[in-house]
Parts: sequence; C-alpha cells; structure tokens
Amino acid sequence: MSNEGFNFSKFVDDSKNALLKPKEYFASMPVSGGFGEPIIKALIYGLLAGILTFIWAKLNISEMDAGMLGKWLGNAVGVMSLVWSLIGALIGLFIGGAIMLVISAICGGSTDYEANVRVVASLMVISPVKALFGFLGFMSALGSIVGLLISLYSIWMLYHALNGSLKTKEASAKVLSIIFAVIIAISAIVGMGAKKAASGFMDSYGDKKMEEIVNDMEVTMEDATEAMEEVMNDMVDEVEDATDKMQEAVEEMTDELEAVEEEAPEEEVK
Repeated sequence: MSNEGFNFSKFVDDSKNALLKPKEYFASMPVSGGFGEPIIKALIYGLLAGILTFIWAKLNISEMDAGMLGKWLGNAVGVMSLVWSLIGALIGLFIGGAIMLVISAICGGSTDYEANVRVVASLMVISPVKALFGFLGFMSALGSIVGLLISLYSIWMLYHALNGSLKTKEASAKVLSIIFAVIIAISAIVGMGAKKAASGFMDSYGDKKMEEIVNDMEVTMEDATEAMEEVMNDMVDEVEDATDKMQEAVEEMTDELEAVEEEAPEEEVK
C-alpha cells in the first residue's frame, strides 16, 4: 500500500474525468499503488449516494405527513441508508473486483486483482449520480427512462475501462458490452411495461375496488355498531333483572330475620 496520503483534489478531478471523459481517463488511470485509494474512493461514493438517498427519504416522509411514527421510521430508514451505503460500497468494491477480473479474463485482459479493484472503484462514481436522480422514482415512466440511460452510460464507461485500463481485446469488450446493454434495455422495457400495466389496473379497477372496500367497511361498521348496541342493551336488561332479583332476595332475607327476632323474645317469655 502506498504511503502517500489521499489527495482529495485529485479525487475530484479523477471523478469528473471518469464520468465525463471515460476514454481518456481509463487509458491513463494507474492500475497499481495499493488498495488504500480505491477503498477511500468507494467509501466516498457510497457516502454521497447514501446522503442523497437520505435526503429523498426525508422529503418523502415530510410530504406524506405520516405522523410521529412515520417520521421516526423515516429517520431510522434514512440513517440506515447511510450505514448500508458505506457497507455496501466496501463489499461491492471487492466483490465487484472479482467479477471484473472474470470479465477481463473472458475478454483477454488483465487478471491482476488490484487492477480490477481500482477499475471498479472508479466506475462506482456512477452510484451517486444514480442516487441524485432517485426522486424520479415517484414518476414511473420518467424515472425508468433516466435509470435506463444512466445504466447504459455505465456500460459505456465499462467498455472504456476494459480497453483502456485492463487492456482487453477491443472486439471482445465491445461484444460483451453490447450484451450487457441489451440485457439492461430488455429489463427496463419489461419493468416499464409492468409499471404501466399496474398503473392501468389501479386506474380502472383499483379505485373502484377501493371504493367498494370503503363502502363495505362502512356497512360493516354500522352492522357492528348495531350488534354492539343490541348486546349492550341485553346486558343492561340482564343487569337490571339481576339487580331486581338480588333486591328481592335481600328483602326476603331481611323479613325472615325480623320475623326470627320477633319470635325469639316470645319463646324466652314462655
């Protein structure tokens, strides 16, 4: 591991170049120098993505006005998103390095694990960008299109990383990148179709069904209220009957005791 400290200014420049000029950046990116720099880069990207996710979660909770419990849960989810973004970034870096090594080997490129980890760390610059547009998830069609474009651009970055940094065969990298892009596009189209179908279902059937459910709940509540009133009336009647019977029994016992007391002196006199 290199003894040099982390250069934040260089990190910012590298991030901009990796994102905006992937061909030039990956052609000159160092593929050695230790794991310290890629780990820090991955953690920073993960933290930025987590902060953006936290912000959207907070805004969503405030718009929904979910009450104290909802706000507490929203805060908990937001804080956990920060923690899991860091953990996920670190795990993703090393697992991604292994996956990238396999891809590079398939394309005839470098099988040096450190080089592949450093490439993955640079590609992770896309994660805060994707999180930045996370609020579009509330708009199904636009959110899906933007998500698709970001994913396709990440494949474009991957293609240049394979060619420039890992020195793969250009034809193999191109074929593999096209395959990835087609898979992502098909998945996105299927997802948009499913969202549209679900939205249409809710518009044509869901509202009507919800209205029926509400009406059924109102009828059920009315029936339950009437039944409860009948039960309460029966209970009141039974309590009144029991009270009357107890009162009669007490009166009878009182009369018997008085009779006994009146008879007792007469027996003593005799």
